[in-house]
Amino acid sequence: MMSSSPLCSWLLVLLLVLLCMVARESNGASNNVKVGSISKVEDAENFHIYYGQTFKVIKNAIDGKSYLLIQNTSRMAVRTKYCTSRIKSYVIPLLNYSVDTQSSQGGIPVSFFELLGLLGSLKGITSDAVASPCVLKLLEAGEVVKLQKGAEEVSQFAAHFISDTDQLQTCNFANFFPLSEGTPLQRAEWIKFLGAFANLETKANQVYDAVKASYTCLSQMAAKRTTSFKPIVAWMEYDKNGGVWCFTKEPHKLQFVEDAGGENIDKSINKITYNVSDPDDLEALHAILCTVDAVIDETLSSDPQNYTQKTFLDNINLEDNSCFAFNQSIWRYDKRVRNGITLDWHDGAISQPNLVLADMIEALFPTGNYTTSYFRNIAKGEGVIDISPDMCDRDASLPLVPTIPACG
Repeated sequence: MMSSSPLCSWLLVLLLVLLCMVARESNGASNNVKVGSISKVEDAENFHIYYGQTFKVIKNAIDGKSYLLIQNTSRMAVRTKYCTSRIKSYVIPLLNYSVDTQSSQGGIPVSFFELLGLLGSLKGITSDAVASPCVLKLLEAGEVVKLQKGAEEVSQFAAHFISDTDQLQTCNFANFFPLSEGTPLQRAEWIKFLGAFANLETKANQVYDAVKASYTCLSQMAAKRTTSFKPIVAWMEYDKNGGVWCFTKEPHKLQFVEDAGGENIDKSINKITYNVSDPDDLEALHAILCTVDAVIDETLSSDPQNYTQKTFLDNINLEDNSCFAFNQSIWRYDKRVRNGITLDWHDGAISQPNLVLADMIEALFPTGNYTTSYFRNIAKGEGVIDISPDMCDRDASLPLVPTIPACG
């Protein structure tokens, strides 16, 4: 293992630069890399991939590291090992790997691995708080084991994928963090990051191209449906401890509304929180809600099944919402949930944002003939789907085929 001293780190960085001078970036040219076996990063901003004859380099903007991926058939694979503050090396394709499914960021979305057909190489997870029926089935069968989160136990694997850079890391840690991106498609493109570790660029490209084409088609379709007045949508969340509502404005959520042909609440509303115990705040909150056509209630609940329209009305201190335009359109994204805690919204919805967009379009322009994947309308009494291992009805070692909603 190489030294991590500052001088040595700089020398290694210089070496990596020299290597990349004989490599090519994913959109460059080389006679040594087959066309179709590379991934070009088109939308994501926080990682880039470069290709050489027997190696790849992923520049990861999340942890500031360069991941040197060395083909197992090359001489470099047995001679070279980097583990410094700037460079880490991995021999690919990975023979096995583990995933941090429990972190302050919500854990790694395992659906990306499923779409690439990599569950057969998954050997460990740090928590059973996953929303994948097939991962749960593998865990139940003992093919995947539950690990302690300590660095020592996960060091046995070729790679350990994390989304929390604050934890103690060993040489095999790789930061996989789609949530760092600002738009739905940028997040989905992180499948190419994983594809590089498994020499599955062609599959990663196919999945992302299909998801992006579906998303684009749905967005264009929604634009044609838009009436002269766009539906106004409010993403909002209630803090039960403080008795305070706030309008959430995460960029990717606002993007879903715009791409579905809707409009987010007025940007001129600059008050962040509304305390329901303060009469003036409550009046102001009700006034804003009177301008809204659809509400997406993001309030955390340990019992989603029993979070109903009445719960929402109680939280905004109303007995009747018939005077509000959104009275038949109160949505939550907890339709698919494991043990009342783990939402598929934080997993499958990230790798397949086209399904979220299809849900949003149905929420704003209801047809009645589309079944939503992640959203449920509590104004109409829709309940939740409890995710369980027996819902895995396919060969988990094979790639999950992305779902493409009808568009047209």
